[in-house]
Amino acid sequence: MAKKISMRQCVGCGEMKNKKDMMRVLKSAEGPIVLDMTGKKNGRGAYLCMNKECLVRARKNKGLERSFKMSIPGEIYENLEKEFEEGEYE
Repeated sequence: MAKKISMRQCVGCGEMKNKKDMMRVLKSAEGPIVLDMTGKKNGRGAYLCMNKECLVRARKNKGLERSFKMSIPGEIYENLEKEFEEGEYE
């Protein structure tokens, strides 16, 4: 029997993609919203394609706000962008 592929929807572009091809943005109980490189941390996760346009789009269309049901300050997006650039994403 074929293994089921976990699909997730990008909060930026809205496309469904394989979970492994996406990065997870995590809102943990402890507070800050961060990139979860492992995809295994506890907390509420939202997924983004591994390109910067989707992060920019998610900011514009408030995709993360909807996913986490809270308002997200601009500096969180700036931190995500920095993490994104430092990470192994294009």
